[in-house]
Amino acid sequence: MVRSAGKVIFLVDMNAFFITCEMSVNPELKGRPAAVAGDPKNRSGIILAANYDARAYGVKTTMLIHEALSICPGLILVPPTRGLYEKKSREFMQILSRYSPVIQKNSIDEAWLDLTGCERLFGEPVHTAQRIMDEIRYELDLWCSIGISENKFLAKMASEMKKPLGITELWKEDIPAKMWPLKIRQMYGIGQKTEEKLKRIGVLTIGDLAQCDDRMLNEHFGKYGQELKRLANGIDDSSVDPEPKSATRSISRSTTLAKDITDIEDARTVLLSLAEEVGEEARRSDFRGKSVSIVIRYSDFTTITRQKTIVPSFLTKDIYRTGVELLSENWDRRRPVRLLGIGISNIDEEMPVQLSIFDINEELPDTVKKEEKLERAIDSIRSRFGSDMVKRAALVEKKTPDA
Repeated sequence: MVRSAGKVIFLVDMNAFFITCEMSVNPELKGRPAAVAGDPKNRSGIILAANYDARAYGVKTTMLIHEALSICPGLILVPPTRGLYEKKSREFMQILSRYSPVIQKNSIDEAWLDLTGCERLFGEPVHTAQRIMDEIRYELDLWCSIGISENKFLAKMASEMKKPLGITELWKEDIPAKMWPLKIRQMYGIGQKTEEKLKRIGVLTIGDLAQCDDRMLNEHFGKYGQELKRLANGIDDSSVDPEPKSATRSISRSTTLAKDITDIEDARTVLLSLAEEVGEEARRSDFRGKSVSIVIRYSDFTTITRQKTIVPSFLTKDIYRTGVELLSENWDRRRPVRLLGIGISNIDEEMPVQLSIFDINEELPDTVKKEEKLERAIDSIRSRFGSDMVKRAALVEKKTPDA
């Protein structure tokens, strides 16, 4: 299809990335059901990534190893290879850089490219996508899918429509036929909780959201509802930015408790649940807060807010740990609490950060990277399979008072 001049954005998404990386260095895995698993030696833990041969048997990411082996007895389990996935990611990004200098990495295995005006160099978008796919396949022995559109959101949606080795165009005129019939959970950025809220107001498909009443969205979601509706209509003005900076200045969550509480342990459990949501959104926005704040509202509706400066972070453990410190410093067991909240913010972008002794430990960067990878992996699992799929022990052992 020949198109008039306009923006051309690609989203290149590697297929079954971790296990295909393993297959590229171990050809004996090809053509056989195989998966990267947490602890294959002891046959415990979960499946981290399964190849398409294993998926044909029903093996899925996050499935317990013994469950995977019960439905696929011949499944080959391999442990994660340290450094391999980062190396392959760099090589894949190098191939993309041959086609455009404007690349925004979305995760270890996917990136957006702005190819606007490149038709004269490489031809029509679909032909360019095929060239990129072929080079990744023949040079790195990896598979990918590519979404093509005029903005980042639609390119991401297109990349999910055909896997593996799919090339999909999704232009604005294609939205009613290709995107609107999809279930609301298939929309990029919609998690389980948002899906549940949308279903409660009768929004079952992306098309329902695109045509939803503005007042109803505002009542249930505020400004966020209007942004969701814009995306459902294919409107996304964000640019492909090699060094994106979040415009968000604060992220917070609060909850009114089903009953007033006086036990600080109950309050800590509630705070952990809220910190999980704040951390997940912060990582999705690549937003590292310099300040953690908590809100405590008592049964007499008196409200206090307290905050503390931290080394910029989007890790749940940092948000929660600081929140608990503030909670402990301000807890009064004689006053029943009705509402709790926690958030992170960057009040002053130029504010100097005071480092602690832990931040000059040479081992810290690797530790932080591991924490970030772990929490992003958990985010990915929850996004794809539901927030109940992975829970922290504290939330499993003790039900939150507002549940």
